[in-house]
Amino acid sequence: MPEAQPIPQRYDEAARRLARTAYETLEPLHVVAYFNPVIREQQKSSGLSRMARYLAGRGAPLGDCPGAVVAATFYNFNPTAVGPAWDEAVAYGLDRTYAMHLEAVEVTLRTALGPLTQDPELARVATRFAQIAQGLSYAGRPLAAAWASTETPDAADAPHLRLWHAFAALREYRGDGHLAALVQAGLSGAQALVFHEAPHPDPTLRRRALGADFARASRAWSDEEWGAATQALQQRGLLDDQGTISPAGVVLYDALEVATDDAAAGIFDGVIDATELIAAGRPFVKAVLDAGILPGTVAKGA
Repeated sequence: MPEAQPIPQRYDEAARRLARTAYETLEPLHVVAYFNPVIREQQKSSGLSRMARYLAGRGAPLGDCPGAVVAATFYNFNPTAVGPAWDEAVAYGLDRTYAMHLEAVEVTLRTALGPLTQDPELARVATRFAQIAQGLSYAGRPLAAAWASTETPDAADAPHLRLWHAFAALREYRGDGHLAALVQAGLSGAQALVFHEAPHPDPTLRRRALGADFARASRAWSDEEWGAATQALQQRGLLDDQGTISPAGVVLYDALEVATDDAAAGIFDGVIDATELIAAGRPFVKAVLDAGILPGTVAKGA
């Protein structure tokens, strides 16, 4: 298979670096929605499976669409598992699952932030990010568009939820751009996941990996399917015989990162206070990290 040709970059290195800084800084606010203790209780009370609860929480803004659309939008999940889980969520009620999703985020962030929820700076930062999200074009970014079209929480009543909601749209904006890069690179959903979780030859590189075992199980790929995707990547020369990213794979990895940052750089195009705004969000992210909610974090003082 011939290698996909890189897409010319629209933005300069500084703009791409700003996009990555925003992602690395604010990403913990996004993933709080998927790693919090409230979810476990909601699954028990609702009777929903883990995948149905996840798909509905993240995909409810897409509306009652076919499961194939959700599978395509989420990309690296096994479509044969997405369909039944999405049907389960639709049968339960997408409005109900979306309400549960917001409740889990609201409770978790309110607990983690504590007195900071009353900080006027939180309301200001949340409102600015919401304004940025509302001013973007979402052409070609279906999941981000779906989130941007949902009702924006009131900053006066729940500034922490407003900030999370704004960044949910911005995070999916970046994610949709990343999927476009994966498609252009000729990686299937399973291959993209295997490639993402494969060891990188540079151990100092900062990466947001889930761990191969968790990634495979949570995305519902069998051992055989995972092995087939690994073999396909090895045949393309992107992984070595040990399953580590090869020199050719490093080139592709770097190109995907650049393409993703470039596709996300438009978020802050013309936003003169972007650097200050990202910095202003750091104390609230730090409070979330200090709460020890997210994987790999420990509660401060524990």
